[in-house]
Order: sequence, then structure tokens, then C-alpha cells
Amino acid sequence: MRVSRVASELRGHPRLRVAVELTLLAIFLGLLTWGVRGSLHAAGRDLRNANPGLFVLACAAVAAYYLVFVIGWIRILSDWGVRISYPTSLQAEIISMLAKYVPGGVWTPAARVVAMRRAGVTDASLVTAAMLVEAGLSAVSGVLVFAISLAWVHGVSGPVIPIGIFGIVVAVLLYPRIFQALAARFLRRLGYEELPPLRPSTLVSLLLFYAGTWVIGGAGLWLLLRSVGAHPAASTIVFLGGTAAVGAIVAVLAFFAPSGLGAREGSMYGLMLAVVAPGAALSATLLNRVAITVVEVLLFLIGSLVLRQVERRGSRAASRVSAAGEPAPRP
Repeated sequence: MRVSRVASELRGHPRLRVAVELTLLAIFLGLLTWGVRGSLHAAGRDLRNANPGLFVLACAAVAAYYLVFVIGWIRILSDWGVRISYPTSLQAEIISMLAKYVPGGVWTPAARVVAMRRAGVTDASLVTAAMLVEAGLSAVSGVLVFAISLAWVHGVSGPVIPIGIFGIVVAVLLYPRIFQALAARFLRRLGYEELPPLRPSTLVSLLLFYAGTWVIGGAGLWLLLRSVGAHPAASTIVFLGGTAAVGAIVAVLAFFAPSGLGAREGSMYGLMLAVVAPGAALSATLLNRVAITVVEVLLFLIGSLVLRQVERRGSRAASRVSAAGEPAPRP
């Protein structure tokens, strides 16, 4: 009861909510810095000697992750009868990704809804529900990738059991009947209509698809480790993909941190200690944040340019068709 009162109080006072979130973020970053203080010197040396070529390859792998990931968004909407182009999907995805840098977790879904509305998809309930499906399936697949990698990666020190429980809970919530009932109840409160159910075959195929995207992300993290002088075996790529997934999950749960700043890094650093030295783990963690931000900004700019070109071609084609359909002027 007290928690609900505090939550309602914070919702009614935006400035107070921002102040509380910034305070929590400062405390968390302070504790994180204290925890990794022994690795800072080694990390600084590794960063100074980082291999630029391998860093660029790591950024390419991160970009490949995003470019492939957006296909899942197209598939989810397609299953509900909504057809969108790849450039539109990419721009909507990246806009919502960049919105996570603004304090408060509401901006990410709001940005996606606005981006899709500009693309002609005005059903906010459908877009919101599709985002929940996307996030849930990506999280469950990431937990599965992480759990499978534990068969050959040992000495992992981290919240393995809570991560597994989280994955199971999300998987249960995504079960078609349960998700449909919960989504209908939630959307009715917001004044939206009920959604058509997702086919089980779609859920299974997307689960496998998102698992593959995490392996791509693991390859990017593996290249980052190599760029700072570490030499993890290629067999650790799957584990590193699971590590990236856990970092992304923690980033979402850490609502007080813009883009999960600090929370993502802390969880990834702790898990990577199972395969590399502390200095290399910290260096790769910091470079991972740089790579993610750089790639997201570049993809947004490139996606915007491509989308503009497509819109211009479409408008030119439409004007030609209308001009051809007009009757010729009489002499």
C-alpha cells in the first residue's frame, strides 16, 4: 500500500520523480565505481592500446545486430495484418532506442508510437502490444542463450538463478492465452480495443530468431575484448551473447538510469570476469557503451536519409501517375 502511494506521489510530481531517479543513478554509479576501482588502472592501459581495426569490426557486428533485429518487428506486425517497409521499421526501432537516453522509461514506447503514427500505423494499442511481445521474446531468447552457454563456460559469478527465474516468468506471460488476457485487460483500461492473438508458430520462430541476434551481439562483444588485448576463445561468443542479453534486461529494469547507464555495464562486467581478466572486462564494457551509442546514431541518420529517398521516389511516382491520368487540354 505504501509503495503504491509513493508511486502515485512521484507520478503527480515530475520534478520530484526526476530528482529521485538522478539520486538513485548517482548512488548506483558511485557504488559501481567503488566496486571496479581495482581494475581502473588496467582498463586505462588496455583502452590506450586498443586496436582500432577490431573496434571498427565490433561496431559493424553491433550494427548487424540492429539491422537484423528490426526484421522481428516487421514479422510481429505482419502477423497482425500490418505491413511496413524495412526502412520504416529501422527508423522506428532506432528512434525508440535513442529515446531510452532520456530519463524515465516512458519515452521509449512513446517514441515508437509516434514514429509508427508518422508511418501510417495509428493504432497505439497494437504498437504498444507489439513492443511488449518484441521485448519479452528478446529477453527470453537471451536468457536461453545465456543458460545454454553455461554448459561449457564455468566460474560465472552473477545472479544466474534470478536471471533464470526472470526468463521463466516472462515466458509464461508470453504464452498466447495468458498474454492475450493480460493485454486485453491492460488495453481496456487505456480505452483501446482488444488485439488479435499471435500464432504459436510465430512466437516459436521469433524466439529462435532473437536467439540468433544475441549470438551476433556476442560476436561484437568478443571483438571488443580482442581489441583491448584479451584472447577469449571463439566458443565464448554464445556466452558473451547471453551476457549482452542480461545487460540489456538489467538496463530495462533499471528505470532510473537513462539507457541503463551503469546498470548494464555493471552486470556485463561481472559476467565477463568468467572468461577474461578484470581490466579487459572493464575496458570492453566501456567500449561497448561507446559502440552502441555510435551505431545507434549512425543508423538513425542513415535510416532517415534512406526513408526520405524512398518517400521522394514514392511522391514522384504518384505525381507522374496523377499527371498521366489527367485529360489533355483542348486546343
